[in-house]
Order: sequence, then C-alpha cells, then structure tokens
Amino acid sequence: MSLPRMSGRQLAERLATMRPEMKAFFMSGYTDDAVLQHGMLDSGLAYLQKPLTPTSLTRKVREVLRGANGN
Repeated sequence: MSLPRMSGRQLAERLATMRPEMKAFFMSGYTDDAVLQHGMLDSGLAYLQKPLTPTSLTRKVREVLRGANGN
C-alpha cells in the first residue's frame, strides 16, 4: 500500500520541519534498484526492503537510532 497524497519521503520531510530530532527510515516492497531509479529515495537514506523479518526490522531501527545511515 502506498500513501495516497504524498510519498513517504515527502511525509518525512514535512514531519522533520516540525520535529527536527525525529529519526526516519523507509521501507518498500519494490527492489532497491527500482526505488533508486525512480528517485523515491537518495542512496544515503536508511532503507529496508520488504518482506522483512523481526530481526532485520530490529537491526534497522537500532541502526537509525544510533545515527548510522539515517536522518
């Protein structure tokens, strides 16, 4: 399911203006290449591809909270 009125990136940018300390990462069912080729995300943003496992989700959340590869 995708967001109806804006992309996840646009939502994160809007929320960051209200809460600059907020951390974010993105997930999608599209392949990494498709996401980057269509300009949905920059290569430096934290990204997790679906399907995901509880372990991969936990790892990505920890990574982003530590400040590695995240906003």
